[in-house]
Amino acid sequence: QVQPVESGGGLVQPGGSLRLSCAASESILSINIMNWYRQGPGKQREWVAGISSGGSTNYAASVRGRFTISRDNAKNVGYLQMNSLKPEDTAVYYCNVLMGNQRYWGQGTQVTVSS
Repeated sequence: QVQPVESGGGLVQPGGSLRLSCAASESILSINIMNWYRQGPGKQREWVAGISSGGSTNYAASVRGRFTISRDNAKNVGYLQMNSLKPEDTAVYYCNVLMGNQRYWGQGTQVTVSS
């Protein structure tokens, strides 16, 4: 397959944590670059975090210090660890990966932060 498979979304209370996965384990191609985006209700889609093939990471100011992006090259899976979640983090989260010099989107996974 080419399309990455996302998992890990769900309902969590404020202050809680979730880990999202972006898997391409069945693909012949390896994830080169991975970025996470999100789109909250009534909001524009925004970039959240990215990681390069060499492991360099960058974060949006709104999540820096709370979210951690990582990758497991052996498993061909990327992750977004989300800690100290806030209601404003509620959104559909999408991974976008560069594989074989082409970009692919995951299906999106819902993250809801609510008491």
